Amino acid sequence: MSKLNLLLFGVYPYIALAICLIGSWARFDLSQYSWKAGSSQIFHRTAAEQRYMRIASNLFHVGVLFVLAGHFVGLLTPEPIYHYVISTQNKQLLAMVSGGFFGVLCLIGLLMLLKRRLTDERVRASSSTSDTMILVVLLAQLVLGLLTIVASTQHMDGSVMVMLADWAQSIVTLQPVKAAEAITPVGLVYKLHVFLGVTLFVLFPFTRLVHIVSAPIWYLGRRYQIVRQKG
Repeated sequence: MSKLNLLLFGVYPYIALAICLIGSWARFDLSQYSWKAGSSQIFHRTAAEQRYMRIASNLFHVGVLFVLAGHFVGLLTPEPIYHYVISTQNKQLLAMVSGGFFGVLCLIGLLMLLKRRLTDERVRASSSTSDTMILVVLLAQLVLGLLTIVASTQHMDGSVMVMLADWAQSIVTLQPVKAAEAITPVGLVYKLHVFLGVTLFVLFPFTRLVHIVSAPIWYLGRRYQIVRQKG
């Protein structure tokens, strides 16, 4: 195992997580009004534009939610536990089929959102550099993820999936050396996907991604508002 591999896949994840947590806390504490997605729906002028945005947003968010859930369950569920339900080989096949389906949905929605942000003059004028940048980074990450599905067809025994799960579980259990050793044998496309995925944690506090963890739960305990029509 090289020192670079240990740095990128054993140490860097903890640095990224620290930046994510500290940066998010600082932004929420110092600049709460910037803690938002910055919706641009106000710029819709026609019903067709509203329909386009609704389709693009739904495709992207449904796709990305299922992809994230699949990664969370697939990577962090220990092998002895899921073997009560499914074999390693069938788990990989399930991951490839479901990940491919929802990944393509997410890709279509993301491309539509990126096209809208780059070609609609009003939306482009209201967008910050980070708004466009994060969409491009997500696009690169999504393409890498779909490429890993293609690469997985070359080894249907589930061996690479087990190595990636060992990496993720070793990171969670604070074993950086073991994590770096686990991911060493996997192919370049997997390592790029993992590295960029970890980098998203670094970008999280400084972009619109912060809205992922925003939920207006305080509304549940708020008193009802009485709204009267004037006149």
